[in-house]
Amino acid sequence: MTTRHFLKDTDLSPAEQAEVLDLALRMKAAPYSVQPLAAEGAGRKTVAVIFDKTSTRTRVSFSTGVSDMGGTPLIINPGESQIGHKESVEDTAKVLERMVAAIVWRTGAHQGLVDMAANSRVPVVNALCDDYHPCQLLADLLTVKEHKGKLAGLSMAYLGDAANNMANSYLLAGVTAGMHVRIAGPEGYLPAPEIVAEAEDVAAATGGSVLVTVDPAAALEGADVVATDTWVSMGQEAEKAERMQLFRDYSVDAAAMAKAAPDAVFLHCLPAYRGYEVAAEVIDGPQSVVWDEAENRLHAQKALLAWVLHQSGQAVVEGLAPRA
Repeated sequence: MTTRHFLKDTDLSPAEQAEVLDLALRMKAAPYSVQPLAAEGAGRKTVAVIFDKTSTRTRVSFSTGVSDMGGTPLIINPGESQIGHKESVEDTAKVLERMVAAIVWRTGAHQGLVDMAANSRVPVVNALCDDYHPCQLLADLLTVKEHKGKLAGLSMAYLGDAANNMANSYLLAGVTAGMHVRIAGPEGYLPAPEIVAEAEDVAAATGGSVLVTVDPAAALEGADVVATDTWVSMGQEAEKAERMQLFRDYSVDAAAMAKAAPDAVFLHCLPAYRGYEVAAEVIDGPQSVVWDEAENRLHAQKALLAWVLHQSGQAVVEGLAPRA
């Protein structure tokens, strides 16, 4: 049986993404109803959760989620492992697969995750890398589905640094769900052509669409969902003053939200910096669903882990489609 990994948003087909989100809703309603890590008569399975970067939401949600599902989270903090310096990623994978049920890794280069998955017989999950943040997008889509009742056909605008992992994942996950994804950022800070091309190919099959623009108003016009991200990510602190000036026209304030649909919801993956990428009146206002979004990291990731374990033959989750 093929081991299923989740390294980027399009590792789930549209039908699989919908199945994971439906499972997340079911598990949110009954948090302890699915126990793929509680091996009957054999104790609790362990999931390695590896951090090359510091984290709040990712660490808490995966740790809690693994425990909720009957397992034991093995947290490996930055600097506590030998991956990539004293031991290769490939060798690390071959060791971990013999000891844990799954590997969750928050790292830098996406290639490291690819190499880990290629050498692992247990599922590998991308908890964030420089190119993608697919677990965050599952939480975002779950939040939109809860508040809007559907995903397909909705328009979603993302403003700000459009050359980062969040913009890439909004494009890929959004069109996988059949959404009309609009990405706005300044010249030189837009998604790579290959990411746009992949999103357009997926959109052609799902009925979604892609718009990449330097005009924030074009992205916002009538949007059902408005999203942004910090302008200064880890490792960019020295560029703070320059980036604050560069992205100032892409700030999500009340005037920006007024261009969206009257019932638009606002998303931010957090941490947020009020007065920069988002105004306090927006993130703390009635259209903001960021706290639901943050909580949904837990439910979406639990569903994802349960799903990949099921599909990889390591667990049986009632209600899921037969394993491929």
